[in-house]
Amino acid sequence: MALGLVFPSFMQVHQPPSLCSFNSSTVRKTVLARNSNGQEPSSTGSIAVKEKKAFPGKPEADVVVIGSGIAGLCCAGLLARYGQDVLVLESHDLPGGAAHSFEIKGYKFDSGPSLFSGFQSRGPQANPLAQVLDALGVSLPCVKYDSWMVYIPEGEFLSRIGPTEFFKDLEKYGTPNAVQEWKKLLDAILPMSAAAMALPPLSIRGDFGVLSTAAARYAPSLLKSFVQMGPQGALGATKLLRPFSEVIDSLELKDPFIRNWVDLLSFLLAGVKTNGILSAEMVYMFAEWYKPGSCLEYPLHGTGAVVDALVQGMKKFGGRLSLGSHVEKIVIENDRASGVKLRSGQFVRAKKAVISNASMWDTLKLLPKEVVPKSYLDRVNTTPQCESFMHLHLGFDAEGIREDLGIHHIVVNDWERGVDADQNVVLISIPSVLSPDLAPPGKHVLHAYLPGTEPFGLWEGLDRRSTEYKNLKAERSEVMWRAVERAIGAGFSRDKCEVKLVGTPLTHQRFLRRNRGTYGPAIEAGKNSFPGHSTPIPQLYCCGDSTFPGIGVPAVAASGAIVANSLVSVSQHSQLLDAIG
Repeated sequence: MALGLVFPSFMQVHQPPSLCSFNSSTVRKTVLARNSNGQEPSSTGSIAVKEKKAFPGKPEADVVVIGSGIAGLCCAGLLARYGQDVLVLESHDLPGGAAHSFEIKGYKFDSGPSLFSGFQSRGPQANPLAQVLDALGVSLPCVKYDSWMVYIPEGEFLSRIGPTEFFKDLEKYGTPNAVQEWKKLLDAILPMSAAAMALPPLSIRGDFGVLSTAAARYAPSLLKSFVQMGPQGALGATKLLRPFSEVIDSLELKDPFIRNWVDLLSFLLAGVKTNGILSAEMVYMFAEWYKPGSCLEYPLHGTGAVVDALVQGMKKFGGRLSLGSHVEKIVIENDRASGVKLRSGQFVRAKKAVISNASMWDTLKLLPKEVVPKSYLDRVNTTPQCESFMHLHLGFDAEGIREDLGIHHIVVNDWERGVDADQNVVLISIPSVLSPDLAPPGKHVLHAYLPGTEPFGLWEGLDRRSTEYKNLKAERSEVMWRAVERAIGAGFSRDKCEVKLVGTPLTHQRFLRRNRGTYGPAIEAGKNSFPGHSTPIPQLYCCGDSTFPGIGVPAVAASGAIVANSLVSVSQHSQLLDAIG
């Protein structure tokens, strides 16, 4: 969904910044450093950590990574596999950042992404996260399925992926020409997918070594894909780096339902409509969802299993993870990032690099003001932000609930307002349908959310203990309650829920360390591009949703991989690509 479709190989090749390389062949002993801390439960089950004064383990590493989100763990895992001594510092006592899972009363909740595909894919065309997991040699068992329920103003239907399954929905909700227009769209963009998938994201790096690891290595497959597409397809492929709305407009698609549907798919993928997403991303998604044999995948044991697999892979190669270690500032010595200072006062040295998995705004807060160039400061401060989230986490009895419930439900209240309008689209995940161990026997676990559309300004400055705050929570969460009641139907009762948790933008800001609780930068395709991974400060790099390729699980996994690849030699990088095929 908006937080996390696992998807593609990106066509864009980032203009290489000047990144140094370093080499090491030593594989170090695994250490998992976990503090024993006092805990304060949050409104979404996250934990505020009271840090110990002494840092556990060796207070230095080749590379220090700030934050254990998907990007930080992908980056750290690959660097560990490359033989670097890596230490990940996480403020909370659970890894995973916005993708972490947590448990309350035997219910195991996902905090973020829940709709995935491509976990089992391998080779050059695999999605970025699958490639990282493959490189780390860890498996991720998944359950396959092929549909989700959709509730729209016109009615409701079970949406199945595949080349022809959507025709019946088009015949019911579209104009008489809807099926023909849909076929026209698929005929135009599916041939383009070969070009979109020809350059594996794990081959990309942030220096001119990319000419060897990506351009030269995969030029034959890229050229072959253009030849197979023919002149018309090759011409269409030139639009891969343009907004997807331009592809739709060029095909003169008029059907309102199709245009609304494609906007919804774009929003689920990247949190923007078709005028804000790169065609390459949508083309890959169409290839994954609308080809024969397509399927979706949900990780057994929840999305926390994704984080566990990344941590396991990092540890296998000697990486360290220190939980409950809140970074207070990045230390600059001799004009270079030399390490970090923790809230406890402990200095942790980074001998070769500091990598921030925090957002661009939160990374800026960690830097001494006097070392930040005005141009960099202005760029960060003028970058627009996506809005925040509302969350509803529920644990309830399955008795009286229909057995064909399904894991995913999408509710659109009003097409006219746009899928990106606040209080308009509600995403619901009931993962215990596919992975029963996520709830006690005979129970279900549910996560509903408003994805990146909740205005932070409504909440700014409120006291979380105040009546005003509690009343606003009740008011703004009502749309999610109604969506849940519509999706589950008879047998569900609010009063019978054993766990009821409401998360707000203030929850995001406080427990996920997200500036204004934001989903990430609001950067539209064709108008601007996501920043690279280097910074004006030597030995300080960034990964995550504030950097290229952007927002979402596949994008942040790719960003972490790009930074890791950029910090080792071309030879080491090439050896990794050879190893994973």
